Amino acid sequence: MSRIGKNPVVVPQGVDVQIASNVLTAKGKLGTLKMNLSSEVTTTVEEGKVWVKPNSETKRARALWGTTRAIVNNMVAGVSKGFEKNLEISGVGYRAAVQGKTLNLQLGYSHDVQFPIPDDVKIVCEKPTTIKITGADRQRVGQVAAVIRGYRKPEPYKGKGIKYNTETIRRKEGKKK
Repeated sequence: MSRIGKNPVVVPQGVDVQIASNVLTAKGKLGTLKMNLSSEVTTTVEEGKVWVKPNSETKRARALWGTTRAIVNNMVAGVSKGFEKNLEISGVGYRAAVQGKTLNLQLGYSHDVQFPIPDDVKIVCEKPTTIKITGADRQRVGQVAAVIRGYRKPEPYKGKGIKYNTETIRRKEGKKK
């Protein structure tokens, strides 16, 4: 039995969850998210709670039970509160700035890296060395953060690069004389 799947998703005030023709739609103050439901699980909305139940006892149905419940929970939390990732830039001359719909990154290359900001994600640079990524879709926020981090991953000798604010860089000792 799935420990995650058997718990219902509580729908907070101001969020509307509807199921129509195998598509679950969550509407809130931060936007609308849609998800195609699998035929392996049954999803119902009752009294302000979303219940997910498997249709059979197959391994795939039991796996999708917890996964579907977790994704629905992320959708409900996303349209009500939103998700956020913070990146830190460290290195001499490394900085970031938002210019219109693009993020301009100076990362020690011979050119500036121009990252087009997607419509469903908001990026803010309060300081030239911090990037704040917010949005309603948890997967999109994490993916955009991972792509930006991938332009210059932190290196272990000096710690230069782009890292998550919660990440710690394991430092290595340099060569000896």
